[in-house]
Order: sequence, then structure tokens, then C-alpha cells
Amino acid sequence: MADYKLQTPGFDARFPQQNQTKHCYQSYLDYHKCVALKGEEFAPCKVFFQTFQSLCPLDWTETWDEQREKGTFPGNLSVEKFQAEDK
Repeated sequence: MADYKLQTPGFDARFPQQNQTKHCYQSYLDYHKCVALKGEEFAPCKVFFQTFQSLCPLDWTETWDEQREKGTFPGNLSVEKFQAEDK
């Protein structure tokens, strides 16, 4: 049996209110942008993953994953401007 360490995300000054919906959504976007640029094993990407896994309802992330697969996801997952900065 695997050992799990439960931990809530730390404070993020971009989201000072109690409602963490925007924090959830932004972390989901940040995770997928980070993975596209750096890969899943990049440590900061794992922080975004843990944050959205902790804050977002499973139903939301499953819906967003389906939308990404179908190409209907409404969020901006474009990484072109970041790729230009990496070079």
C-alpha cells in the first residue's frame, strides 16, 4: 500500500479570497502549459498538478480533460509565446 501525504496548497497572493475556483482553474492551465514546455517530471509542474488536484472537483477536471481531447476546451493553453522566450 502506498503512503499518501495529504497537504493543501499554500497561499497564492494572486487568489486572496476564500473562493478558490480561479486558483483551481489557473493551476490546471499552468500545469498543462508547464508540461507542454518542460515535461511532466519538471518539479514546478508537479506543484501545479498537486494544486489543481487538491482544489478542483474531479468532475471539473474530467470534463476539461475531455474538452482538451476534443479540441473544445475554452481555456488558453497556448505556449508559443513561452517557447520563444525559452530559446
